[in-house]
Amino acid sequence: MAPKSAERGKATRRQLLDAAVALVPEVGWGGVTTRLVAERAGVAPGVVHYHFASVTDLLVAAGLGFTGSLLDQMAAELSGQPGIGEGVDWLLGELSRYSGTDPASLVVVEMFLAATRLPDLRERLGDQIGRFRSTVASWLAERGYHGDAVAAAAMLAASIDGIMMHRALDPGLDPASLAAPLRAMFGLGPAEPAPPAVPPAEDIRRRRDS
Repeated sequence: MAPKSAERGKATRRQLLDAAVALVPEVGWGGVTTRLVAERAGVAPGVVHYHFASVTDLLVAAGLGFTGSLLDQMAAELSGQPGIGEGVDWLLGELSRYSGTDPASLVVVEMFLAATRLPDLRERLGDQIGRFRSTVASWLAERGYHGDAVAAAAMLAASIDGIMMHRALDPGLDPASLAAPLRAMFGLGPAEPAPPAVPPAEDIRRRRDS
């Protein structure tokens, strides 16, 4: 019985984390409550406090799980690019999939804002970003970048955040239009024209049908 009970507990915890992540872009970090999480997860309000000491603890765990997964996936895919130019082009293409007001973008923005008020979150989110930058710096060095790879990785990571936030204010901003200055930072020439970015939902459909 114990293993099954533990599995149910893990499943319930996962439901709560998923519910919290889904609610953040809808109502904002400060608008998430025990009642809302419980309703979204389909559990009694007391279950939330059984797994988490407070809504803030739940939000921190949910948010860090989300950003950690996002950064790890992005680092892995960027590291798989054969050259720096290809990496920059891939990155801008990936950013074009996010409008700045989509749920994923809003979760990231809310995480950054909350981190200014919560020292523990700031430290742990900073660690995640630090690991991402370290991976990118290693990739740059392996691909023959002769400048300060650590500084360049920090600039590239900051560009990701900045482009995402600016797109929320300027929907017409096309990440592809920023390719020239980003490539120039690495001493690269202009890229060949890339095919239009495929929206995430359409990409999933194509993969399923192929």
